[in-house]
Amino acid sequence: MKFFPRTSSLFDDMFDDMFTSPFFSNRSDMTMKTDITEKDGYYTLDMELPGCKKEEIHLELSDGYLNVSASHNTGSDEKDDKGNIIRQERYSGTFSRSFYVGENVKEEDVRASYENGELKITFPKESAKLPEKKNIMIE
Repeated sequence: MKFFPRTSSLFDDMFDDMFTSPFFSNRSDMTMKTDITEKDGYYTLDMELPGCKKEEIHLELSDGYLNVSASHNTGSDEKDDKGNIIRQERYSGTFSRSFYVGENVKEEDVRASYENGELKITFPKESAKLPEKKNIMIE
C-alpha cells in the first residue's frame, strides 16, 4: 500500500480554519480563558475574549455569583471584480462563565474594563463572617 500525502486546497484550508476557531469548537479550553489573581484584598479576573466588542459582553451579579457572557457574530464575504461571491462565512457563538464571588460583594464593588480583547474584572475579597456571639443557658 502506498501513502499519498494530502494536498491542500482552498476549501481544505477554509474548513480547517473554521473548525479550529474557538467559536466552532467543542473544546472548552479554547474559550474565555481566565487568569485569577489576588492582590491587596482584591481578586482580578483577566479573561481572553478576542474579536468581541464591548457591547457583546454582559456581566451580571446574582446570589453571590458573577456571571460573564459574550456573544459574537461576524460575517465576511469576498467578491471578484464582477461581484460574484467567492466565499461567504458567518461566525456565531455565545459563551458564559460563572464565578462565586461571595454574598457580600455588591454591584458597586465590581469594576470592569475591556481593551484589546481582554476583559479585566476586579472585586474585593469577601471578608469572613464572624460567628454571632450567643449565650448558652445551663438547665
